[in-house]
Amino acid sequence: MRLFAAVLPPQDVTNELAAEVDVLRRLPGAEGLRWTGRPGWHFTLAFYGEVDDELVPDLSERLERAARRSAPFPLAVSGGGQFGHGRALWAGAEGDLEALRLLADRAEAAARKAGVPMGEHRRYKAHLTVARSRDAVDVRRCVESLRDFTSSTWTVADLVLVRSNLPRSGVPGEQPRYEAVARWALGGAG
Repeated sequence: MRLFAAVLPPQDVTNELAAEVDVLRRLPGAEGLRWTGRPGWHFTLAFYGEVDDELVPDLSERLERAARRSAPFPLAVSGGGQFGHGRALWAGAEGDLEALRLLADRAEAAARKAGVPMGEHRRYKAHLTVARSRDAVDVRRCVESLRDFTSSTWTVADLVLVRSNLPRSGVPGEQPRYEAVARWALGGAG
């Protein structure tokens, strides 16, 4: 299974982000981007890639422990930026970013301890991808527009293990399908 750990924003926040993305899509140069949809809007904590089925139970157990050790925290979608000269346009976050970073570190450590190959550790950068491009695209206007965007704040209350199903139809613009396969309450509540 192709898996990652994530924080999923609630529907009211994705509604606010969708309104902002509608504005971005009308900016000059936006037609050169492939826009992600609401089902793909998440803050990835740790990307695991293809995980052998036999490792999933141990990974899940360790993620549950990581969630229990992490208290709920406030977060909002805010600002934005780009990676790779416009190859990825993203919205950022504000709130308790230290708690978000700690949860990401714990999600990565859970995978390492479960035997999931993780490659080299990188410092966590909270981002929610709203568009991609195969080629370099000038997204400065989009980044400027995102600078003034801040969603409502919500309380992150759970850690989610998500399965990513890559497109197979060959239809241009088809998006991956994401499915929450497990969810654990932060702080052991619920």
